[in-house]
Amino acid sequence: MPDFGLILMLFFVIFVVAALMQSLRIIKQQQIAVVERLGKFRRTLEPGPHLLVPLVDRVRYTMDMREEVQAFPPQGVITEENLMVNIDSVIYFQIVDPVRAAYEAQNYRGAIEQLTMTTLRNIIGGMDLERALTSREEINQKLRAVLDEATGKWGIKVNRVELRAIEPPATIRDAMEKGARAERDKRASILLAEGQRQSQILSAGGERESAILRAQGDREAAVLRAQADRQAQMLRAEGEAQAITTVFNAIHAGEPDQGLLAYQYMQMLPALARGDSNKVWIVPSELNDALKGLGSAVGGTELAEKLQGFDPVDKTKFSAPEKVDVMAEIQAQTDQERAQSDKTVQSVIEEAEKLSNPAVKARRTPSTPAVGAAKQSDQAQLGQGGALAAEEATQALPDEPTQVMEQPSRPPAGPLYQTGWEPPANGQ
Repeated sequence: MPDFGLILMLFFVIFVVAALMQSLRIIKQQQIAVVERLGKFRRTLEPGPHLLVPLVDRVRYTMDMREEVQAFPPQGVITEENLMVNIDSVIYFQIVDPVRAAYEAQNYRGAIEQLTMTTLRNIIGGMDLERALTSREEINQKLRAVLDEATGKWGIKVNRVELRAIEPPATIRDAMEKGARAERDKRASILLAEGQRQSQILSAGGERESAILRAQGDREAAVLRAQADRQAQMLRAEGEAQAITTVFNAIHAGEPDQGLLAYQYMQMLPALARGDSNKVWIVPSELNDALKGLGSAVGGTELAEKLQGFDPVDKTKFSAPEKVDVMAEIQAQTDQERAQSDKTVQSVIEEAEKLSNPAVKARRTPSTPAVGAAKQSDQAQLGQGGALAAEEATQALPDEPTQVMEQPSRPPAGPLYQTGWEPPANGQ
């Protein structure tokens, strides 16, 4: 039979261990425990380990001191114009006095829900739908003030109240959607018009700057073109001056005489008479004088005397301007034209000899010793050739009556008087 004392000792140890386990309580962070002793409030326990009197003290409530969020189901509320709207709300509260929360309200969460619904009905009932939809902040402030005053004695503080949704009836929602759509379209049109206006302003500014830059570029281009034209005209004028000087030197280096000029006049008359509209001729007085000299030269005395008394042209008086850099080329061209002039004169004399006396075969050249006699014979033959050329020009005139007008004695405007005499290139 087991020892009775040992059994009693075993039961005592078990009882002590159970009592210690019941008396040791550990409270978590952000929690408060309400302790009752024999059914009466004794004290509150803070977070941490605590020892209670076994079989006397016990933890009645454990309160969470953190902020709690309580969402309520949608509730139907009637507005001032008797429209039913559904309101979905949420409340944020926190226990500040765990003893009051434990003993002042049996179910503080249910009490807060009912109080919130009744307060919302009172607030929304005094507003129309448009104000209820646009005054959520005002509704939140009023609801918070009422709830904070009512829950203060429960040891609860309402931090804020939010309305998650206010849903009007379907017909009202459709009308509101149409109004919102129209408002959005209006704003879009305004924004589009504003954008177009800004775009046009920027485009106009860009075109204005482009036109200004284009005008400046055209002005600079015109200035540059004018300067280039001026330089080109100056260079052309200098070139023409050099050409005139060269031609002038070449003419005087060729030693022309009056009879040769008259012969050239007579050669040009058939060309003047070829035109159908050449009804009126203007004959300069110098041509008459030249023809008179040519007629007297046919007699063989006056032209010979003139040629015997003809002094050679002093070539040193005619020189190119100092600006000309191509003096060697000009001198070479002058010598060539002089040789061509001599050859032309000899050809004319030959032709005159053939026309006047075909039996004449021999001809003296200027390089023979009898220079004076050759000149007299050549000029006489030239006069005969000039007479024949005059006769040919008269025969080439048109059959229609032609009016001949003698121009007063002044230098004609023809190219021959502008640049001087130039011997023909074909030797005629």
